[in-house]
Amino acid sequence: MEIRENNDAEPAAPAGSSRPAYRDSNVLRWLGAYGASILGDSVYFLALSWAATQAAGPAQAGMVMAVGAVPRAVLMLGGGVIADRLGPRRVLIASDAARAVVLLGAAAALAPASPGLWLLVVVALVFGVVDALFMPAIGALPSRITTPDQFARTQGLRTLAQRLGTVAGPSVGGFAMATSGAAGAFAAAGLVFAGSLALLVTLRISGPGGNVASLNSPEAPEKQQEQEEQQEHDGEARKAEQRSPWRDLAAGVGYLRHHELLLPLVMVAWLAELGFSGPFNIGLALLADLRGWGPAGMGLVIAAFGAGAVVGALWLAARGGIGRAGLTGAWLMLLGGVSVTGLGTLPSLPVAMAAAALAGLSAGVAAGVFSALLQTATDPAYMGRVTSVLVLLTVGIVPLSYPLTGSLIGLLGPEPVFAAYGGICVLATAIVLAVPRLRRAELASRA
Repeated sequence: MEIRENNDAEPAAPAGSSRPAYRDSNVLRWLGAYGASILGDSVYFLALSWAATQAAGPAQAGMVMAVGAVPRAVLMLGGGVIADRLGPRRVLIASDAARAVVLLGAAAALAPASPGLWLLVVVALVFGVVDALFMPAIGALPSRITTPDQFARTQGLRTLAQRLGTVAGPSVGGFAMATSGAAGAFAAAGLVFAGSLALLVTLRISGPGGNVASLNSPEAPEKQQEQEEQQEHDGEARKAEQRSPWRDLAAGVGYLRHHELLLPLVMVAWLAELGFSGPFNIGLALLADLRGWGPAGMGLVIAAFGAGAVVGALWLAARGGIGRAGLTGAWLMLLGGVSVTGLGTLPSLPVAMAAAALAGLSAGVAAGVFSALLQTATDPAYMGRVTSVLVLLTVGIVPLSYPLTGSLIGLLGPEPVFAAYGGICVLATAIVLAVPRLRRAELASRA
């Protein structure tokens, strides 16, 4: 599957144009399942950290959280292999089912007694393994539920659901813990995952290379859908019998490494996450303390960044695409880099909020555009493995930079450190401009 390049010629129409993603009941079911999963994750992590702190103190709580992070990082690439072998929908259904069962079981075990550390370690370990399966699969699914002309809208909706889930999660978790303790919070998260599972079961998907546009007909017959899924499963099973998981993993890495467009695109996405994540996840707390803004000021700056990202996601979801996608994404990254650099030098809280909002807007739109390009460029048979590499780089490796960020700000001050992170965004821009296929990349025409 190729991304069209802008060669000053009239772009060809997409093979199959579909209704807008925000009007597609199939996409909306996926969006609801994804948003519920994000909400469940937020409630779970809050409940786990609180229960671990109550059971054994802050130091042991950090150990419990690390128990979940290690298998998530180690098994992430294997999760991509499994998603491509079994199909992302099956993996997501199994993941949400496992999380619902584990959390409801943990809630039942915690109800009559105070939380035991061993139980929390088991829960964290299971979640780490499940996340390693879930994250590549959730990224591989959009290409099987809608057509390429709707990828940008779908990514905008996904960003919106992610933001809403992370905002609502602490409130839901806090209310559940205040009324029913850790057991109530685990139960609430388990029920949310059960709701996500119910939506995933109803999804209609196509197999790799299938006619996705047909999924947007008014109602696909259930029997035909079951036959298509069974044929896909049988075909993939026969192929899998002839390969080992290690060969599948090597094939996926080789596919990405030799792809003229995907490799630089993944590098750009990784640099973008690195450039924005360090300043806003760690640097901002130290910056607010040095500037005298306090926790309230820090919260306002974070809220401004989130508001900018939401506005960008809404715009992308409504518009459905963007002209000269590769080049526009590059300029948005440059704008984000300038905003991050400015944030480290601005003493005024209102001006800092404006810079954060601009950074959130540019980052939100650029991330949606680059994600849509990745969905369009990747062969569906490799989507899980490509997504797993991207998630490993962004979710697994980027957080390792946080301690260094804090140390450098303490040593050098915020200005040079924020400028360095802004420079990382500029580097991402330079890569886009230096790779002709990425610079000229276009998204499929929108409906």
